[in-house]
Amino acid sequence: MSEMSRTEDKLAELNQPKPWSGVNAYRSDPLIVDLSSGLHRSLREEYDALGRYVTSPEAQELARMANQNVPQLRTHGVRGERLDVVEFHPAWHALMRRSMANGLHSSAWENHPDTRGYEHRARAVRFFLTAQLECGHLCPLTMTSASVAALMASPQVQKEWVPKILSRKYDSSNKPPMQKTGITLGMGMTEKQGGTDVRANISRAERVGEGIYRLSGHKWFMSAPMSDAFVMLAQTPEGIGCFLVPRLLEDGSANGLQFQRLKDKLGNRSNASSEVEFDGTFGYILGQPGDGIRTILDMVTLTRLDCAVASAGIMRASMAEAVHHVRGRSVFGKMLIDQPIMTRVLADMALDVAGATALVFRLAQSFDQARDNPADAAFARVMTPVVKYWVCKMAPALIYEAMECIGGSGYIEERAIARHYREAPVNAIWEGSGNVMALDVLRVLNRGKDLFETIFAGLERDLGVSGRKTVEVLRAATALAERDEAASRLLVEQLALAAAAAELYRLGAGKIADAFLETRLAGGWRHTYGAIDARFDARYVLDLLYPAAG
Repeated sequence: MSEMSRTEDKLAELNQPKPWSGVNAYRSDPLIVDLSSGLHRSLREEYDALGRYVTSPEAQELARMANQNVPQLRTHGVRGERLDVVEFHPAWHALMRRSMANGLHSSAWENHPDTRGYEHRARAVRFFLTAQLECGHLCPLTMTSASVAALMASPQVQKEWVPKILSRKYDSSNKPPMQKTGITLGMGMTEKQGGTDVRANISRAERVGEGIYRLSGHKWFMSAPMSDAFVMLAQTPEGIGCFLVPRLLEDGSANGLQFQRLKDKLGNRSNASSEVEFDGTFGYILGQPGDGIRTILDMVTLTRLDCAVASAGIMRASMAEAVHHVRGRSVFGKMLIDQPIMTRVLADMALDVAGATALVFRLAQSFDQARDNPADAAFARVMTPVVKYWVCKMAPALIYEAMECIGGSGYIEERAIARHYREAPVNAIWEGSGNVMALDVLRVLNRGKDLFETIFAGLERDLGVSGRKTVEVLRAATALAERDEAASRLLVEQLALAAAAAELYRLGAGKIADAFLETRLAGGWRHTYGAIDARFDARYVLDLLYPAAG
């Protein structure tokens, strides 16, 4: 018997389950398998390989090292010259190399025959699975992918830059963008005095040529400062403009971006976020000078989708880890999974993860079909802030509850769930906090109430016998939000729950959809897990959504 086998036997005697590792994250998730069943066979084979990779001990070790060895900013060289470079642990580069090879930054725009017509949905499966491994490196990949939407506002910039973005080769060299085999892009929106209120930005942009500006000012949060270029906002005489700002100029010299420090963040530790000052910095205008907010919002809409997909992914990973643990640990004379209160709590949580997963993929599908289908266009516009709000806001509490199910050994950094817990809050804050999402929904309501009627018609159809009553409640919540802005969060939550239930029914989830509907909509919003109605078989829910390995 090998030393490893003897160690495993000894740990089993001590009532210590094996780590949740080596379980295919794709194959062990019936909902994701079902959601991808209509996709091309080559994609399903890719997901199968990715599912094996993200839970492998080797990949999990890369994730641990990338977060333990945080990025370092080098502002100056030995002669006192400005460097402004960020150095990363090799584990970060390994994660980036793998994910760029998988096309997380590019596949939505590649026009590949295997994904034509469902580019965003196909990419969302990749993103969902990779989030279960490590989310920090997803930040630059999200922004690189989403930046294409902003670059499209300037055809010449799009023509020059997008081919570099579409390359699946990771190139971490510190060279001008056009000399590299592949590039990544970051974003700079918020400033000290404004934060979410980007109209209060004071950074300035002066036109010096056709489509060319010089920028001066600062950014309070510059995401992914090692990127090759940044999409940034600055004031022009016509109003807020949106710009593409290279980090290095064509001759290799700095473009005036001086990074002051890296943020010491609660989570998202593997990824760098910075404060930056700039003066005389060269940039290309994207779109019209006064349309910068509209231009960058095309990018932000896509990053909001990724926030929700990633949150659903890390909830799934945390739940899988907790369910695996309770199946392998005995307490008070029987396995934890057989303790009625534990089964009820986990089954209740499983419903939320199922609802969140179904909803984020419904949103991705609407992005794919919005151009040709008015109902999907309405869903994308109304439900993007709704889905981002609900899924991202739910994640920290759910992951904490999963950690509590594991117990004391869940509260240690060696477990991936600790990283998931620290990671979860950023998605609710990044690209607009909960209040911002609620206000965005109100903005749509005030400008296009007909879009809500389109959403309601779809919900009434998909919810079946409960549809009419649910829509009546939603219309009442809508009327209340119109009168009272502070009630908008109630409307957003009710919309999210109804849409999640409707999507579970549309997918044919049967008893899972019934349990979700009855405990979320009919029973009202719950403030604690374990409230799943006794009429529903909690063990059936849990075993169906989290089948035992082997």
